[in-house]
Formats: sequence, C-alpha cells, structure tokens
Amino acid sequence: MSSPTATCSQIAGAQAFALPSLVNYHEAAIVSRIVLKRETGNVTLFAFDAGQELSEHTTPYDALLQVVEGEASITIAGVPITVKAGEIILLPAGQPHAVKATSAFKMLLTMIRA
Repeated sequence: MSSPTATCSQIAGAQAFALPSLVNYHEAAIVSRIVLKRETGNVTLFAFDAGQELSEHTTPYDALLQVVEGEASITIAGVPITVKAGEIILLPAGQPHAVKATSAFKMLLTMIRA
C-alpha cells in the first residue's frame, strides 16, 4: 500500500464540477484532493488504484463515504461491506474502519466535526 497523495486545492464557489474529473488515478497509489475545508469539517475526494487500501483506523467524528466510481470493501468494526458507484455508507465515530479498492475506485468523504 502506498501513502495517500494529497492535493489541497479547494474548488471555487458558484461553479459546477464533474466529481470524477477532480482527481485522477495513479498506478499503485491513493490520491486525494480536499474539495472543501472548514473548521466544522472537510470534504475530500479520493482515487484508489485497484488493490490499494487505507488500513484500519478510528476517527472521533462521523464520516459519510459516497462512492463516485468503482467498487470497494469497507470494513466497519470487523464487518466487511461491499459498496459501489452511487452508494453511500456512514463510518460511525469511534468505530474502527478500513477501505480496500476491489477495482479502481473514487470516493467522496465528508467528515463533520461536531
């Protein structure tokens, strides 16, 4: 697994964007782009090459994961759940979770700090 590569350019206001075009896949990597960053939370777009994963971790805040493209296995508190394009899943605060791309996969992650 490679470390995520982050881009910190936020999108401009009052413009429409095609989500998939805001971040590109890179071979054997995870790429992320912060779409919106505020004191109360962040919205980040990720592109995972097939087989890439974020190891199990826990966060103090709820996070909403929206699948933009592809398919992944999300494990929450030891339970694997397959998600695919067009689906969302809540990653509850305080529960360990992990993400593994079963195909090239893009996700939008919204973390609310409240």
